[in-house]
Amino acid sequence: MKTDHPRRAFWLAAACGVAALLALAACKEDAAKTSESDKTADAAVAEAPPALDSAMGGYLAGRYAQQQHDYGDAAAFMERSLQGDPDNFDLVRRVFTLRLSEGRIDDAADLAKRIASHDGATGLAALVLLEQAIKRGDFDGAAKQAAAIPRDGAQRFAVPLLAAWVDAGRGQTDKVGKELAAMGNARGLGPLKLLHETLIADVTDQTAKADAGYRKLVAVETPPTLRVAQLAGNFYERHGEADAARALYQSVAASDDSDVAASGLARLGQGAKPDRVVASPADGAAEAMFDLASLLNERETLDAGLVYARLALDLKPDFTLAQLLAGEMREAQDREAAALELYRAVDAKSPFAWTARLRAALALDALSRTDEARTTLEAMATERPDRSEALIELGDIERSHSRFTEAASAYSRGLDRIHDANPRNWRIYYSRGVAYERAGDWPRAEADLKHALELQPDQPLVLNYLGYTWIDKGENIDQAMKMIQRAVELRPTDGYIVDSLGWAYYRLGDYARATQTLERAIELVPEDPTINDHLGDAYWRNERLGEARFQWRRALQFKPEADEVKKIEAKLDRGLPDSVSGG
Repeated sequence: MKTDHPRRAFWLAAACGVAALLALAACKEDAAKTSESDKTADAAVAEAPPALDSAMGGYLAGRYAQQQHDYGDAAAFMERSLQGDPDNFDLVRRVFTLRLSEGRIDDAADLAKRIASHDGATGLAALVLLEQAIKRGDFDGAAKQAAAIPRDGAQRFAVPLLAAWVDAGRGQTDKVGKELAAMGNARGLGPLKLLHETLIADVTDQTAKADAGYRKLVAVETPPTLRVAQLAGNFYERHGEADAARALYQSVAASDDSDVAASGLARLGQGAKPDRVVASPADGAAEAMFDLASLLNERETLDAGLVYARLALDLKPDFTLAQLLAGEMREAQDREAAALELYRAVDAKSPFAWTARLRAALALDALSRTDEARTTLEAMATERPDRSEALIELGDIERSHSRFTEAASAYSRGLDRIHDANPRNWRIYYSRGVAYERAGDWPRAEADLKHALELQPDQPLVLNYLGYTWIDKGENIDQAMKMIQRAVELRPTDGYIVDSLGWAYYRLGDYARATQTLERAIELVPEDPTINDHLGDAYWRNERLGEARFQWRRALQFKPEADEVKKIEAKLDRGLPDSVSGG
């Protein structure tokens, strides 16, 4: 299948790789326990659903709202239930978690005290009380709180990080290394520990130690992550190392979608010095919460990640990266209105403001406010005639609405602003190629797809799309087969690309291999209408007629495009013609 990915994924890199996420599996265990509790509670009330205005009715409404990630309504319903059953600690814990998820940290802290008095200094409630003490600047109280929390489960990494910043706040920097060592040596944690050890040295004016730490962090990746470049560059600027700062900003400028590098280079040109990015122990604790939230930004741990992002913002309300991350998480939960609010709260003077405005446009489109999104992006394109991102995103939006001619035009306008042959630009040529192909302009589409491969020769999406189209058109068969086979090698678990290989075998008349390959594609993506349709065709050619009709019916269940519905219905009615003419 010609995979079409119209939306760009925005990713904010933390200091270390996502391998550290594996070390945070304890968070998943907590989530699993909550899920089992939910099932038990739901089963207990399933036989006789109560009225909405009762305590149990509010509970059920809250559970439904929570499943929809509508934490505001969920909290309101659960709070109503709690008023009717104030000593129910299951409800107390639920309301506490929902308030955190909604960003109502002070309200959640009131319940955290009740939970801690009932459960002891364990779990998320104890972590919130520790965070609150740091927020107040009560580092002696925070130290006592941290010492009482067991270093296991979901707090195995959060507590040592916060405790290290508490030591910094108390002026006991000699204890920092021991606190960070308590996190263990799980794979991927090294850069995270180094980052915070370096930041603590910076905040406490241990200049030589901070300088050595930043240089190690910069060397972890080439080029370094944007966050590391921002933090290290900020340090170099403040300490008169203009050449080091300039080289660092230039190294990330080509891949930087924000104005971090540009603003840093501008300051250097003016001889101005910036304020610290992380200026206090509370800021450092916010950085710790943000880093953990970034590592938990995965489908299985998204709820936990959002809580950490909210705690980061409670400690540092103007923490732009945490605002963007929380917005990204809310989008992933299909709560685009909440995401839009977060994006629009970003300070216009932030170096990430441009990124926030781009994300806001995507959120507007997802909220069916597409005209508003278009207007926003056109205005941004006019405002910054040197920048292409707004036009590329406009092309993505037009393509997602099947306005392929308009999409190609937007991509072309964006490409007119790009004057280098950077390999990362493959995606733009690929996207425009897809738009041209869907608009029926194959010569231009083919040229763009070939150029995308010149920029990125082993890009599986391009190999797949161009190879699939050639096969479908009966052109360049041998080359197309090699391209699709290579794409499958690169992405063996991508059901859409596996489908392309199966369909290529089908078009070449190798129905046995087509069936085998398409069955594998169905296992990977069971509910795609095109893959089910293709497998039905392969079954028919292998004289498995009942199975073929079953797959075609499944294809119709999964809502194929309108022009495909009649074709599938015709096959259900009459089967396939004797000659192979495609699906």
